[in-house]
Amino acid sequence: MGLWILSTEPLDFIYRDDAIEHFQRRRDIFAAHPDARKLIAKSPWTAAWVVGLGALQFAVAFYIGRTHWWIIPIAAYLFGAFVNHALYVLMHECVHDTPFEKQSWNRVLGICCDFALMFPSAMGFRKYHLMHHKYLGQYERDPDVVMRAEAEWMGNSTWRKALWVACLSVSQMMRPYKEKVLLGMPVMDRWTAANMIVQVLVDLAVLYFLGIGAFAYLLLSTVFALGLHPLGGRWIQEHYATDVKQDTYSYYGILNRVSFNMGYHVEHHDFANVPWNNLPKLKAMAPEFYDNRSSYRSWTWVVLNFIFNPKMSAYSRIIHPHAAPPAAPRKARPAAPTVRADSAAAEGAI
Repeated sequence: MGLWILSTEPLDFIYRDDAIEHFQRRRDIFAAHPDARKLIAKSPWTAAWVVGLGALQFAVAFYIGRTHWWIIPIAAYLFGAFVNHALYVLMHECVHDTPFEKQSWNRVLGICCDFALMFPSAMGFRKYHLMHHKYLGQYERDPDVVMRAEAEWMGNSTWRKALWVACLSVSQMMRPYKEKVLLGMPVMDRWTAANMIVQVLVDLAVLYFLGIGAFAYLLLSTVFALGLHPLGGRWIQEHYATDVKQDTYSYYGILNRVSFNMGYHVEHHDFANVPWNNLPKLKAMAPEFYDNRSSYRSWTWVVLNFIFNPKMSAYSRIIHPHAAPPAAPRKARPAAPTVRADSAAAEGAI
């Protein structure tokens, strides 16, 4: 293994002037495996998981909140983070309308996911995440791509990257405001307002009936689920580039069992309307499209590599300046990707 050399060149994104890979692969899989259409279905049992996990988390919060104060962060890190991360994944399912046919039912279920998360994030997440799928890799329109000011602040500094990962919950909440700044898109609508009002009432109820200890446990569970935790690797794994030929990466490790297969992210971007329980079936049905791609087996490794590898930064993202819109994708080209010379921060190897 060679020594890592901290680049003195200005950091920048990786630029590729070609079509987004997912549109073409979806068509190719449908052509090669027509039965893949059968995997597009509704999964109403998702609602039962939302209710069950939410009830479990409130029960644990009630108990933990009455123990010694030092137990609260430990319980939140070792247990609560896994439950709240699972609720975020189920919220993500609601965004793609996989539980129910009626969109309004999915919106309400998404708001219910927020109850134990303590933040009114469901409707804001729905808005920006659907844009993320539609405009993947377009700096101005993909809210998942950080703003340059955020990336510049982080650079490839180890301690700043660690702090950024620890505060991913804050960064995620601010993503809709990027579209407000760059595109003038409104942040507030009636569903977002309803989400905020309902969640404030839930938070006040937690404080009144369960106490400050329970409130702290639930809050820390969310912060850890989105931060400096093995689960935090999921947020980096999905699109931060260690291979300049890929927009998206999957994770096939054991934590998929407690994350509703969220690691199957390439498969998800290919077929966003395939529910969580069918994503492993999709990969098994079409292995020739997935087994030859770079992927991960450890979210912990993803976190540590991002923090300590000076080649990794918030700029480690593929940007498509001239990407075709999803309604009319250009035919995928086999040509080698075009990478800027100053994009060394994203050139790592799995």
